[in-house]
Amino acid sequence: MHIISVIGGSDSGPAAVREAEAIGKEIAKRGGVVACGGLGGVMEAVCRGAKSENGITLGILPTEHREHANEYIDIAIPTGLGYARNFLVAKAGEAVIAIAGSAGTLSEMAIAWFSNRPIIALASSGGWAEKLAGQKIDDRRSDEIYRADTPEEAVKIAFDKIGE
Repeated sequence: MHIISVIGGSDSGPAAVREAEAIGKEIAKRGGVVACGGLGGVMEAVCRGAKSENGITLGILPTEHREHANEYIDIAIPTGLGYARNFLVAKAGEAVIAIAGSAGTLSEMAIAWFSNRPIIALASSGGWAEKLAGQKIDDRRSDEIYRADTPEEAVKIAFDKIGE
């Protein structure tokens, strides 16, 4: 069973939320587990999609309270770490899919890069995912963030890169 971290903003727009839900469905169809920050927006949508296909969801919360998790989280891990929990979200998955996102998503992308996790950015979703799709994080390595144009392509790339 593979864990895929899905990152994105709690305040993302309707299109990004729809794409996140589709990504959650695709991960669950492949038997994967969705890991995320456990709150609203993209995080809630990806979990809702996974649950619609009987998938398993893991929420790594910034707060100390399980009840802050969205209603689609199966396993809630309250950390009390605030934004430092981004480190755990990025490290939890064997691959990371970015949808839209602001500074928190950017930090998770950088952590995933330092951790040698494949990063897939949904280019159509806006935010940092759109800005960094197909780009290098810096010049220390030649790899790029994988660009995906659809939710299905994002999940396919993630599973291909982890050897599924």
